[in-house]
Amino acid sequence: MQAVILAGGKGTRLRPYTTSLPKPLVPIGDFPVMEIIIRQLKRNGFRDITIITGYLAELIEAYFRDGKRWGVHIDYVREGAPLGTAGGLALVDDFQENFLVINGDTLTTLDYNALFRFHLKKKGIATIGIHKQKVKIDYGVIKATPEFELNDYVEKPTQQLFVSMGVNVLNARCKNYIKKGESIGMPDLMLRMKKQGEKIFCYLSDCYWLDIGRVEDYQIAQDEFRRHQKRFLYDKK
Repeated sequence: MQAVILAGGKGTRLRPYTTSLPKPLVPIGDFPVMEIIIRQLKRNGFRDITIITGYLAELIEAYFRDGKRWGVHIDYVREGAPLGTAGGLALVDDFQENFLVINGDTLTTLDYNALFRFHLKKKGIATIGIHKQKVKIDYGVIKATPEFELNDYVEKPTQQLFVSMGVNVLNARCKNYIKKGESIGMPDLMLRMKKQGEKIFCYLSDCYWLDIGRVEDYQIAQDEFRRHQKRFLYDKK
């Protein structure tokens, strides 16, 4: 099975850690976060991996090379300019019929194989991995009538929302919806395909998931990995 890892972003919200390192090489414990992902992918049967690079691409390529060290085959596609979280897919020439796409800064215990099987069963063009997340609003939320009469007043409420985990399975036909050189995010690609009548499904998982996008998230990731390393490093070889 094939996986594509998105590793082209600058990681500006994670500075100063990303000043001299691309975000996928920022360490979690003793491992770059993308090495944890690659170990998990191998454990789940994904042996063909394409890494889409951009910012400090040479450092990523120098570290992972051809992937032989982890028992996988890795090749690279380098963006000449930032193309968003989906635009770089148009640069990949040799997709299998269905492939997994994951952000290179995701810390999760998601069962990638189960997600992939779900996608194949549904036979849609795409499946989005989703997670139920509590989102706290740090303000008093006002609900008013159309005449602006107070209807309700909730102080700092917490909402339960379904959020994208940054892990998707796509059919190779998705390339028909991306122009070469176009900068487009994954949400826009999904909505574009849906507008054209394509079937897109969501896979809900109660796994551990954290988007390492901000400095405070990075600290949480360090603590979580330290406490539960075995949950993340399935393959210790």
